[in-house]
Amino acid sequence: MLLLDAEGKERIRLEGYLTNPDFVAALESGLGRIAFVHKRFADAERRYNDVVTRFGQSHSAPGAMYWRAVARYKATNDHTVLGKVAEELRRTYPSSVWASKAIPWLPKESKKEVA
Repeated sequence: MLLLDAEGKERIRLEGYLTNPDFVAALESGLGRIAFVHKRFADAERRYNDVVTRFGQSHSAPGAMYWRAVARYKATNDHTVLGKVAEELRRTYPSSVWASKAIPWLPKESKKEVA
């Protein structure tokens, strides 16, 4: 399945079978991605939050948590949200690639624990 934005540009490609919860979470994350790239950060944050709260056990949840924080940061320029999500990802999804991607955002004392 392809998700295209209003200009017809492919933004998300889903291949293979997904369970219903994983499919809906991936679809909602894709719609969040489309909102994000069009700088509709509040809409993106809302969609990513929906994935995290409704589909927290899905494969899309860690990425949605990461991008929800980035959308908040882009909307507000409040960088503290990035450190908070890095710690939340370490607690909630410690083995996810998204927890690893957020390591640079950790406070210095937390980075020592990772190393």
